[in-house]
Amino acid sequence: MKTFNLHFLLLFLFISPLSFSQEADNTAILKIIFTKYYKNEKVIAKGRLQLLNFYCGKAPNNEEILEVISKNDLLKKNATEIKKQIVIGLNEDWSKEYNLLFDNQHQYLKSKVNTCLSLEEFQKVSEQYGENNQRLLIVNKPIYFTNSQFALVRVAFYRNIEHNSGRFLLLEKVNGEWIIKEYLNEWAT
Repeated sequence: MKTFNLHFLLLFLFISPLSFSQEADNTAILKIIFTKYYKNEKVIAKGRLQLLNFYCGKAPNNEEILEVISKNDLLKKNATEIKKQIVIGLNEDWSKEYNLLFDNQHQYLKSKVNTCLSLEEFQKVSEQYGENNQRLLIVNKPIYFTNSQFALVRVAFYRNIEHNSGRFLLLEKVNGEWIIKEYLNEWAT
């Protein structure tokens, strides 16, 4: 029994830093995305309509990534590692990262982002105002590769059945900071 407990403790001590590290990286990447895409948004004040909303769920990565891999040399070299992270049945949300990011810091940015919405909540808000100016920012779960030196993240904007757009962001960790290295597979309808 003591051996089992010792193995469990060692496994926990090994996995915990990896889990926290990825959570910190996810938070840093979310901050970059919010800073970029909420830059021109107005602060949400009483009575002011929010035009860009954030989707609470981490959208799952799918086979669309295969097309992105085929067009980029760095991604081709790391295709096996990237493909292992395609999990279509993903059921995660951004709440941990959102709370980490806005817990007593980045309050100006938080005043632009406000709270996240589900798809149903977004559709209700869109129908309420009847205008096609509402957008939902959807961020996929980041895919890390090359020892977490690089990350690939899909960012999409949903309005309704038309006027949607998106792209993949290729990020690189330089001196401990994530930067957007390249925009891949941009699309719009």
